Amino acid sequence: MRILLVEDEPEMAEALQGALHRHGMLVDLAGDIAHATEALQSRVHDLLLLDRQLPDGDGATLVAKARAVHVDLPVIMLTARGTLTDRIQGLDLGADDYLVKPFAIEELLARIRAISRRPAQIALPVASIGNLRYDFGAREVFVDGERLRLQRRQLLLLEALAYRHGRTVQREVLQEAVYGFDDAIQSNALDAHVSKLRRVLTEGGAHVEIHVIRGVGYLLREVANASPR
Repeated sequence: MRILLVEDEPEMAEALQGALHRHGMLVDLAGDIAHATEALQSRVHDLLLLDRQLPDGDGATLVAKARAVHVDLPVIMLTARGTLTDRIQGLDLGADDYLVKPFAIEELLARIRAISRRPAQIALPVASIGNLRYDFGAREVFVDGERLRLQRRQLLLLEALAYRHGRTVQREVLQEAVYGFDDAIQSNALDAHVSKLRRVLTEGGAHVEIHVIRGVGYLLREVANASPR
């Protein structure tokens, strides 16, 4: 799950990002409405966590902008504005949930899980490459019907490759899919993740291969004439 967290308090933002990372989520940070708007337009997110009291205005104004980009994007407001009027206003402005500060991270995680269980209005596709199946809605990988467990970055990398399987995916596209805005990226980090993903797929019996296209990126395709398991 890729989350856009809009929070201007550095300590709060760092604590939330760390907690969400530890639970397998990728978090992009924005400290104001302007940067959040850029983030919404440059990347696809699965959830918007939104503070209302931001340096350049009321964060609630972002809800309409977010839905213009992604009509089904879930929104949870995280704010100290906790009066009944504030909560009603936030929900009326389009938020799916409203959590008043201070809150326990366990409650936030529970609310994220609850929103994730809601059926999407648009069914997400399933990619089948050889005996590998990637379910984009559930973000799960199966080989011959058995679930294959991947680490978070491996899963994000495979998702980006599977969505465009049979086509070359540029390195820049893969890096955007795997890393958050604030992540420090070493020059060979992407290649290391690809190498680990190759090994996991091979050990899992997947009939797919990841080819390097020198100077451009990588390509995922079915292994020709693969032997059955």
